[in-house]
Amino acid sequence: MTTPTDLKEALAARVEDAFAEVQALYRRLHQHPELPFQEHKTAARLAEALESLGFEVTRGVGGTGVVALLRNGEGPTVMLRGDMDALPIEEQTGLDFASTRTAETESGTVPVMHACGHDLHSSCLVGAGAVLAELRQRWRGTLMLVCQPAEEVFGGARAMLDDGLYKRFARPDIVLGQHNMPAREGTVGHIAGSAMAAATTLGVTIHGAGGHGSMPAQAIDPVVIAAHVVTRLQSIVAREVPPEETVVVTVGKLHAGTQGNIIPHTAELEINVRGFDNALHARVLESIRRIVRCECEAGRAPRAPEFRVLSQTIALHNDPEAVARVRRAHADHFGEERLFAMPRLNGSEDFPYYGDAEAGGFDGEDIPCVYWFIGATPEARWHETPGEGVAEKMRHLEMPHSPYYAPGQAATLRAGMAALASGALAYLGA
Repeated sequence: MTTPTDLKEALAARVEDAFAEVQALYRRLHQHPELPFQEHKTAARLAEALESLGFEVTRGVGGTGVVALLRNGEGPTVMLRGDMDALPIEEQTGLDFASTRTAETESGTVPVMHACGHDLHSSCLVGAGAVLAELRQRWRGTLMLVCQPAEEVFGGARAMLDDGLYKRFARPDIVLGQHNMPAREGTVGHIAGSAMAAATTLGVTIHGAGGHGSMPAQAIDPVVIAAHVVTRLQSIVAREVPPEETVVVTVGKLHAGTQGNIIPHTAELEINVRGFDNALHARVLESIRRIVRCECEAGRAPRAPEFRVLSQTIALHNDPEAVARVRRAHADHFGEERLFAMPRLNGSEDFPYYGDAEAGGFDGEDIPCVYWFIGATPEARWHETPGEGVAEKMRHLEMPHSPYYAPGQAATLRAGMAALASGALAYLGA
Protein backbone atom coordinates (compact mmCIF):
# COMPACT_ATOMS: atom_id res chain seq x y z
CA MET A 1 0.00 0.00 0.00
CA THR A 2 1.34 3.43 -0.94
CA THR A 3 1.48 5.82 2.02
CA PRO A 4 1.43 9.65 1.76
CA THR A 5 5.09 9.67 2.83
CA ASP A 6 6.08 7.20 0.09
CA LEU A 7 4.22 9.22 -2.51
CA LYS A 8 5.68 12.51 -1.29
CA GLU A 9 9.20 11.16 -1.54
CA ALA A 10 8.63 9.66 -4.99
CA LEU A 11 6.98 12.82 -6.31
CA ALA A 12 9.71 15.06 -4.87
CA ALA A 13 12.38 12.88 -6.48
CA ARG A 14 10.69 13.06 -9.89
CA VAL A 15 10.35 16.85 -9.57
CA GLU A 16 14.11 17.09 -8.98
CA ASP A 17 14.80 14.79 -11.92
CA ALA A 18 12.80 17.03 -14.25
CA PHE A 19 13.72 20.39 -12.74
CA ALA A 20 16.77 21.35 -14.81
CA GLU A 21 14.98 20.83 -18.13
CA VAL A 22 11.84 22.61 -16.91
CA GLN A 23 13.86 25.59 -15.71
CA ALA A 24 15.65 25.77 -19.08
CA LEU A 25 12.28 25.60 -20.85
CA TYR A 26 10.92 28.37 -18.62
CA ARG A 27 13.85 30.65 -19.43
CA ARG A 28 13.48 30.05 -23.18
CA LEU A 29 9.78 30.83 -23.03
CA HIS A 30 10.40 33.91 -20.91
CA GLN A 31 12.98 35.24 -23.34
CA HIS A 32 10.73 34.64 -26.37
CA PRO A 33 7.18 35.71 -25.40
CA GLU A 34 4.31 35.87 -27.87
CA LEU A 35 1.03 37.76 -27.79
CA PRO A 36 -2.45 36.13 -27.67
CA PHE A 37 -3.15 33.81 -30.62
CA GLN A 38 0.41 34.44 -31.89
CA GLU A 39 2.00 31.74 -29.68
CA HIS A 40 3.27 29.66 -32.61
CA LYS A 41 6.85 29.10 -31.42
CA THR A 42 5.76 28.74 -27.81
CA ALA A 43 3.22 26.07 -28.78
CA ALA A 44 5.82 24.24 -30.86
CA ARG A 45 8.29 24.14 -27.96
CA LEU A 46 5.66 22.85 -25.56
CA ALA A 47 4.36 20.25 -28.04
CA GLU A 48 7.87 18.94 -28.68
CA ALA A 49 8.58 18.70 -24.96
CA LEU A 50 5.38 16.75 -24.33
CA GLU A 51 5.96 14.43 -27.29
CA SER A 52 9.37 13.58 -25.89
CA LEU A 53 7.63 12.43 -22.69
CA GLY A 54 5.42 9.98 -24.57
CA PHE A 55 2.18 12.00 -24.73
CA GLU A 56 -0.17 11.90 -27.72
CA VAL A 57 0.05 15.52 -28.85
CA THR A 58 -2.29 17.52 -31.08
CA ARG A 59 -1.32 20.99 -32.24
CA GLY A 60 -3.46 23.86 -33.49
CA VAL A 61 -6.49 23.36 -31.26
CA GLY A 62 -8.42 26.61 -31.08
CA GLY A 63 -5.73 28.34 -33.12
CA THR A 64 -2.43 27.79 -31.33
CA GLY A 65 -3.51 25.52 -28.48
CA VAL A 66 -1.89 22.18 -27.69
CA VAL A 67 -3.60 19.10 -26.22
CA ALA A 68 -1.55 16.20 -24.84
CA LEU A 69 -2.97 12.88 -23.63
CA LEU A 70 -1.32 10.16 -21.56
CA ARG A 71 -3.59 7.11 -21.33
CA ASN A 72 -2.82 4.74 -18.50
CA GLY A 73 -5.62 2.21 -18.20
CA GLU A 74 -9.15 2.53 -16.85
CA GLY A 75 -9.88 5.43 -14.56
CA PRO A 76 -10.91 9.08 -14.45
CA THR A 77 -9.81 11.75 -16.90
CA VAL A 78 -7.97 14.60 -15.19
CA MET A 79 -7.34 17.80 -17.12
CA LEU A 80 -4.49 20.15 -16.20
CA ARG A 81 -4.47 23.53 -17.91
CA GLY A 82 -1.65 26.03 -18.38
CA ASP A 83 -1.84 29.27 -20.36
CA MET A 84 1.02 30.48 -22.55
CA ASP A 85 0.42 34.01 -23.93
CA ALA A 86 2.26 37.21 -23.01
CA LEU A 87 1.49 40.94 -22.72
CA PRO A 88 2.42 44.14 -24.64
CA ILE A 89 4.73 45.41 -21.89
CA GLU A 90 8.41 46.39 -22.00
CA GLU A 91 10.28 44.23 -19.51
CA GLN A 92 12.24 45.99 -16.75
CA THR A 93 13.18 43.03 -14.53
CA GLY A 94 16.91 43.12 -15.25
CA LEU A 95 17.01 39.33 -15.65
CA ASP A 96 19.81 37.99 -17.83
CA PHE A 97 17.12 36.16 -19.84
CA ALA A 98 14.75 39.14 -20.02
CA SER A 99 12.67 39.62 -23.14
CA THR A 100 13.67 42.20 -25.72
CA ARG A 101 11.09 41.05 -28.25
CA THR A 102 8.55 43.16 -30.08
CA ALA A 103 5.46 42.23 -32.06
CA GLU A 104 3.29 43.77 -34.72
CA THR A 105 -0.30 44.63 -33.79
CA GLU A 106 -3.07 46.76 -35.29
CA SER A 107 -1.75 49.62 -33.16
CA GLY A 108 1.81 49.22 -34.44
CA THR A 109 4.95 47.69 -32.97
CA VAL A 110 4.77 46.87 -29.25
CA PRO A 111 7.19 45.33 -26.74
CA VAL A 112 6.28 41.88 -25.43
CA MET A 113 6.85 40.41 -21.96
CA HIS A 114 5.69 37.48 -19.88
CA ALA A 115 4.50 39.85 -17.14
CA CYS A 116 1.79 37.50 -15.82
CA GLY A 117 3.83 34.32 -15.49
CA HIS A 118 2.17 32.26 -18.22
CA ASP A 119 5.63 31.01 -19.17
CA LEU A 120 5.84 29.68 -15.61
CA HIS A 121 2.40 28.05 -15.88
CA SER A 122 3.12 26.23 -19.12
CA SER A 123 6.59 25.16 -17.97
CA CYS A 124 5.13 23.74 -14.76
CA LEU A 125 2.52 21.94 -16.86
CA VAL A 126 5.26 20.20 -18.84
CA GLY A 127 7.09 19.49 -15.58
CA ALA A 128 3.99 17.92 -14.05
CA GLY A 129 3.61 15.85 -17.20
CA ALA A 130 7.19 14.60 -16.81
CA VAL A 131 6.60 13.74 -13.15
CA LEU A 132 3.36 11.86 -13.81
CA ALA A 133 4.81 10.01 -16.79
CA GLU A 134 7.54 8.68 -14.52
CA LEU A 135 5.02 7.78 -11.81
CA ARG A 136 2.53 6.03 -14.08
CA GLN A 137 2.82 2.78 -12.16
CA ARG A 138 1.15 4.60 -9.25
CA TRP A 139 -2.00 5.79 -11.04
CA ARG A 140 -4.69 4.77 -13.51
CA GLY A 141 -6.77 6.85 -15.88
CA THR A 142 -6.13 9.51 -18.53
CA LEU A 143 -4.04 12.62 -18.02
CA MET A 144 -5.06 15.49 -20.31
CA LEU A 145 -2.73 18.50 -20.52
CA VAL A 146 -4.02 21.67 -22.19
CA CYS A 147 -1.63 24.44 -23.25
CA GLN A 148 -4.03 27.32 -23.79
CA PRO A 149 -3.53 30.44 -25.90
CA ALA A 150 -4.94 33.92 -25.39
CA GLU A 151 -5.97 33.96 -21.74
CA GLU A 152 -5.11 37.65 -21.52
CA VAL A 153 -7.94 38.50 -23.91
CA PHE A 154 -10.29 35.83 -22.52
CA GLY A 155 -10.30 34.14 -25.92
CA GLY A 156 -8.31 30.94 -25.65
CA ALA A 157 -10.53 28.72 -23.52
CA ARG A 158 -13.62 29.39 -25.65
CA ALA A 159 -11.58 28.93 -28.84
CA MET A 160 -10.38 25.49 -27.72
CA LEU A 161 -13.85 24.44 -26.54
CA ASP A 162 -15.42 25.71 -29.78
CA ASP A 163 -12.83 23.64 -31.66
CA GLY A 164 -14.23 20.50 -30.03
CA LEU A 165 -11.84 20.08 -27.11
CA TYR A 166 -14.09 17.69 -25.20
CA LYS A 167 -15.63 16.03 -28.26
CA ARG A 168 -12.32 15.39 -30.04
CA PHE A 169 -10.28 14.31 -27.04
CA ALA A 170 -12.01 13.59 -23.74
CA ARG A 171 -14.53 15.10 -21.36
CA PRO A 172 -12.63 15.41 -18.07
CA ASP A 173 -14.00 14.41 -14.69
CA ILE A 174 -12.11 17.25 -13.01
CA VAL A 175 -10.33 20.37 -14.33
CA LEU A 176 -7.32 21.70 -12.41
CA GLY A 177 -5.30 24.86 -12.89
CA GLN A 178 -3.12 27.33 -11.06
CA HIS A 179 -1.76 30.88 -11.16
CA ASN A 180 1.28 32.49 -9.64
CA MET A 181 0.88 35.45 -7.30
CA PRO A 182 2.88 37.65 -4.91
CA ALA A 183 2.90 35.25 -1.96
CA ARG A 184 5.85 33.50 -0.30
CA GLU A 185 7.66 31.23 -2.74
CA GLY A 186 6.97 27.54 -2.34
CA THR A 187 3.51 28.08 -0.83
CA VAL A 188 0.08 27.19 -2.20
CA GLY A 189 -3.18 29.06 -1.61
CA HIS A 190 -6.73 27.69 -1.88
CA ILE A 191 -10.20 29.18 -1.91
CA ALA A 192 -13.50 27.31 -2.16
CA GLY A 193 -16.62 28.69 -3.80
CA SER A 194 -16.57 32.16 -5.34
CA ALA A 195 -12.94 32.81 -6.24
CA MET A 196 -12.57 35.25 -9.16
CA ALA A 197 -14.87 37.74 -10.86
CA ALA A 198 -16.75 37.64 -14.11
CA ALA A 199 -15.49 40.40 -16.40
CA THR A 200 -16.76 42.11 -19.54
CA THR A 201 -15.21 44.97 -21.47
CA LEU A 202 -17.83 46.71 -23.56
CA GLY A 203 -16.95 49.05 -26.42
CA VAL A 204 -19.46 51.84 -27.09
CA THR A 205 -19.72 54.27 -30.00
CA ILE A 206 -21.86 57.36 -29.45
CA HIS A 207 -22.84 59.23 -32.61
CA GLY A 208 -23.19 62.99 -32.92
CA ALA A 209 -23.10 65.56 -35.68
CA GLY A 210 -19.77 67.31 -35.86
CA GLY A 211 -19.16 70.96 -36.49
CA HIS A 212 -17.26 74.09 -35.52
CA GLY A 213 -16.66 74.64 -31.84
CA SER A 214 -18.02 78.19 -32.16
CA MET A 215 -21.41 76.95 -33.39
CA PRO A 216 -22.54 74.17 -31.04
CA ALA A 217 -26.21 74.82 -31.80
CA GLN A 218 -25.63 73.63 -35.35
CA ALA A 219 -24.00 70.40 -34.09
CA ILE A 220 -24.85 67.50 -31.81
CA ASP A 221 -22.00 67.03 -29.40
CA PRO A 222 -21.21 63.36 -28.60
CA VAL A 223 -18.72 64.48 -25.93
CA VAL A 224 -21.52 65.95 -23.82
CA ILE A 225 -23.57 62.79 -24.26
CA ALA A 226 -20.55 60.68 -23.28
CA ALA A 227 -19.96 62.84 -20.19
CA HIS A 228 -23.54 62.27 -19.06
CA VAL A 229 -23.12 58.54 -19.69
CA VAL A 230 -19.99 58.36 -17.55
CA THR A 231 -21.69 60.18 -14.69
CA ARG A 232 -24.93 58.23 -14.91
CA LEU A 233 -23.14 54.85 -14.98
CA GLN A 234 -21.96 55.51 -11.43
CA SER A 235 -25.55 55.13 -10.25
CA ILE A 236 -25.70 51.45 -11.25
CA VAL A 237 -23.62 50.17 -8.35
CA ALA A 238 -25.01 52.79 -5.95
CA ARG A 239 -28.70 52.30 -6.77
CA GLU A 240 -29.24 49.07 -8.71
CA VAL A 241 -26.88 46.55 -7.12
CA PRO A 242 -27.78 45.03 -3.73
CA PRO A 243 -25.36 46.38 -1.09
CA GLU A 244 -24.17 42.89 -0.12
CA GLU A 245 -22.94 42.24 -3.69
CA THR A 246 -19.58 43.30 -5.14
CA VAL A 247 -19.70 44.93 -8.57
CA VAL A 248 -17.26 47.32 -10.24
CA VAL A 249 -18.12 49.49 -13.25
CA THR A 250 -15.13 51.36 -14.71
CA VAL A 251 -14.99 53.64 -17.75
CA GLY A 252 -11.37 53.04 -18.66
CA LYS A 253 -11.37 54.80 -22.02
CA LEU A 254 -13.15 57.87 -23.39
CA HIS A 255 -11.86 59.20 -26.69
CA ALA A 256 -13.35 61.86 -28.94
CA GLY A 257 -12.17 64.56 -31.30
CA THR A 258 -8.86 65.82 -32.61
CA GLN A 259 -8.59 69.41 -31.34
CA GLY A 260 -10.38 71.91 -29.14
CA ASN A 261 -12.34 73.89 -31.72
CA ILE A 262 -13.88 70.87 -33.47
CA ILE A 263 -17.02 69.14 -32.27
CA PRO A 264 -16.45 65.49 -33.29
CA HIS A 265 -18.84 63.13 -35.01
CA THR A 266 -18.36 60.31 -32.51
CA ALA A 267 -17.17 59.47 -29.02
CA GLU A 268 -15.73 56.08 -28.09
CA LEU A 269 -15.94 54.52 -24.64
CA GLU A 270 -14.64 51.27 -23.17
CA ILE A 271 -16.45 50.14 -20.04
CA ASN A 272 -15.19 47.33 -17.81
CA VAL A 273 -17.59 45.44 -15.52
CA ARG A 274 -16.66 42.92 -12.84
CA GLY A 275 -18.73 40.93 -10.35
CA PHE A 276 -19.02 37.51 -8.75
CA ASP A 277 -22.59 36.59 -9.72
CA ASN A 278 -23.07 35.77 -13.41
CA ALA A 279 -26.79 36.61 -13.43
CA LEU A 280 -26.22 39.94 -11.72
CA HIS A 281 -23.35 40.62 -14.09
CA ALA A 282 -25.71 40.22 -17.05
CA ARG A 283 -28.21 42.62 -15.48
CA VAL A 284 -25.51 45.25 -14.95
CA LEU A 285 -24.52 45.00 -18.62
CA GLU A 286 -28.14 45.56 -19.63
CA SER A 287 -28.29 48.58 -17.31
CA ILE A 288 -25.26 50.02 -19.07
CA ARG A 289 -26.90 49.57 -22.46
CA ARG A 290 -30.12 51.15 -21.18
CA ILE A 291 -28.33 54.21 -19.80
CA VAL A 292 -26.30 54.72 -22.96
CA ARG A 293 -29.38 54.48 -25.16
CA CYS A 294 -31.39 56.88 -22.99
CA GLU A 295 -28.59 59.47 -22.79
CA CYS A 296 -28.18 59.30 -26.56
CA GLU A 297 -31.89 59.94 -26.99
CA ALA A 298 -31.79 62.80 -24.47
CA GLY A 299 -28.81 64.32 -26.29
CA ARG A 300 -30.52 64.15 -29.73
CA ALA A 301 -28.02 61.65 -31.15
CA PRO A 302 -28.82 61.11 -34.85
CA ARG A 303 -28.16 57.37 -34.64
CA ALA A 304 -28.49 54.67 -32.03
CA PRO A 305 -25.32 53.85 -30.11
CA GLU A 306 -23.26 50.81 -31.10
CA PHE A 307 -22.10 48.18 -28.61
CA ARG A 308 -19.27 45.66 -28.97
CA VAL A 309 -18.17 43.01 -26.48
CA LEU A 310 -14.38 43.33 -26.57
CA SER A 311 -13.67 40.62 -24.01
CA GLN A 312 -15.73 38.54 -21.62
CA THR A 313 -15.45 35.74 -19.09
CA ILE A 314 -17.65 34.21 -16.42
CA ALA A 315 -17.05 34.08 -12.68
CA LEU A 316 -14.81 31.35 -11.27
CA HIS A 317 -16.46 29.04 -8.75
CA ASN A 318 -14.17 26.47 -7.16
CA ASP A 319 -16.09 23.30 -6.31
CA PRO A 320 -15.88 23.03 -2.48
CA GLU A 321 -15.60 19.22 -2.34
CA ALA A 322 -12.95 19.19 -5.05
CA VAL A 323 -11.01 21.98 -3.32
CA ALA A 324 -11.00 19.98 -0.08
CA ARG A 325 -9.72 16.91 -1.91
CA VAL A 326 -6.94 18.76 -3.71
CA ARG A 327 -6.00 20.67 -0.57
CA ARG A 328 -5.55 17.39 1.33
CA ALA A 329 -3.19 16.20 -1.40
CA HIS A 330 -1.25 19.46 -1.22
CA ALA A 331 -1.09 19.27 2.58
CA ASP A 332 0.33 15.74 2.33
CA HIS A 333 3.02 16.93 -0.06
CA PHE A 334 3.88 20.45 1.13
CA GLY A 335 2.77 20.33 4.78
CA GLU A 336 0.10 22.53 6.34
CA GLU A 337 2.64 25.26 7.09
CA ARG A 338 3.15 25.85 3.34
CA LEU A 339 -0.55 26.34 2.60
CA PHE A 340 -2.51 29.58 2.98
CA ALA A 341 -6.09 30.76 2.69
CA MET A 342 -6.47 32.64 -0.57
CA PRO A 343 -8.64 35.79 -0.55
CA ARG A 344 -11.26 36.25 -3.25
CA LEU A 345 -9.91 38.25 -6.19
CA ASN A 346 -11.57 40.89 -8.36
CA GLY A 347 -9.29 39.69 -11.12
CA SER A 348 -10.66 37.39 -13.80
CA GLU A 349 -9.75 34.31 -15.83
CA ASP A 350 -11.23 32.37 -18.73
CA PHE A 351 -10.41 29.09 -16.91
CA PRO A 352 -14.02 28.70 -15.58
CA TYR A 353 -15.32 28.11 -19.12
CA TYR A 354 -13.77 24.62 -18.97
CA GLY A 355 -16.26 23.63 -16.28
CA ASP A 356 -19.27 25.30 -17.87
CA ALA A 357 -21.62 22.84 -19.58
CA GLU A 358 -22.92 25.43 -22.05
CA ALA A 359 -19.46 26.61 -23.09
CA GLY A 360 -18.14 23.04 -23.29
CA GLY A 361 -21.04 21.90 -25.47
CA PHE A 362 -21.98 18.93 -23.30
CA ASP A 363 -25.18 17.87 -21.58
CA GLY A 364 -25.61 17.47 -17.86
CA GLU A 365 -23.98 19.14 -14.90
CA ASP A 366 -20.96 21.41 -14.97
CA ILE A 367 -17.52 19.82 -14.50
CA PRO A 368 -15.98 20.56 -11.07
CA CYS A 369 -12.98 22.88 -11.23
CA VAL A 370 -10.19 23.75 -8.81
CA TYR A 371 -7.95 26.74 -9.38
CA TRP A 372 -5.27 27.47 -6.79
CA PHE A 373 -2.40 29.94 -6.41
CA ILE A 374 1.34 29.43 -5.98
CA GLY A 375 3.59 31.93 -4.24
CA ALA A 376 6.23 33.65 -6.34
CA THR A 377 7.93 36.14 -3.98
CA PRO A 378 11.48 35.24 -2.83
CA GLU A 379 11.66 34.23 0.84
CA ALA A 380 13.87 37.16 1.91
CA ARG A 381 11.70 39.72 0.10
CA TRP A 382 8.58 38.25 1.67
CA HIS A 383 9.89 38.57 5.21
CA GLU A 384 11.09 42.16 4.74
CA THR A 385 7.75 43.28 3.28
CA PRO A 386 5.50 45.05 5.82
CA GLY A 387 2.14 43.63 6.79
CA GLU A 388 0.72 40.35 8.02
CA GLY A 389 -0.61 37.76 5.63
CA VAL A 390 -1.07 37.65 1.89
CA ALA A 391 -3.72 40.37 1.54
CA GLU A 392 -1.65 43.00 3.38
CA LYS A 393 1.75 42.16 1.91
CA MET A 394 0.39 42.10 -1.67
CA ARG A 395 -0.08 45.88 -1.47
CA HIS A 396 3.69 46.36 -1.26
CA LEU A 397 4.87 43.79 -3.82
CA GLU A 398 5.17 43.75 -7.60
CA MET A 399 2.00 42.38 -9.12
CA PRO A 400 1.30 40.52 -12.35
CA HIS A 401 1.20 42.89 -15.34
CA SER A 402 4.03 44.97 -13.88
CA PRO A 403 7.19 45.38 -16.02
CA TYR A 404 9.16 44.44 -12.89
CA TYR A 405 7.28 41.22 -12.11
CA ALA A 406 9.47 38.10 -12.22
CA PRO A 407 7.76 35.05 -10.65
CA GLY A 408 10.02 32.28 -11.96
CA GLN A 409 12.00 31.51 -8.82
CA ALA A 410 13.37 27.97 -8.53
CA ALA A 411 11.14 27.29 -5.50
CA THR A 412 8.10 28.52 -7.43
CA LEU A 413 8.84 26.26 -10.39
CA ARG A 414 9.23 23.26 -8.10
CA ALA A 415 6.05 24.11 -6.21
CA GLY A 416 4.09 24.59 -9.43
CA MET A 417 5.20 21.22 -10.79
CA ALA A 418 4.46 19.43 -7.52
CA ALA A 419 1.11 21.15 -6.98
CA LEU A 420 -0.19 20.10 -10.40
CA ALA A 421 1.14 16.56 -10.11
CA SER A 422 -0.14 15.95 -6.57
CA GLY A 423 -3.48 17.55 -7.45
CA ALA A 424 -3.85 15.19 -10.40
CA LEU A 425 -2.89 12.18 -8.29
CA ALA A 426 -5.68 13.03 -5.86
CA TYR A 427 -8.03 11.84 -8.63
CA LEU A 428 -5.96 9.33 -10.54
CA GLY A 429 -5.90 6.79 -7.73
CA ALA A 430 -2.42 7.00 -6.26
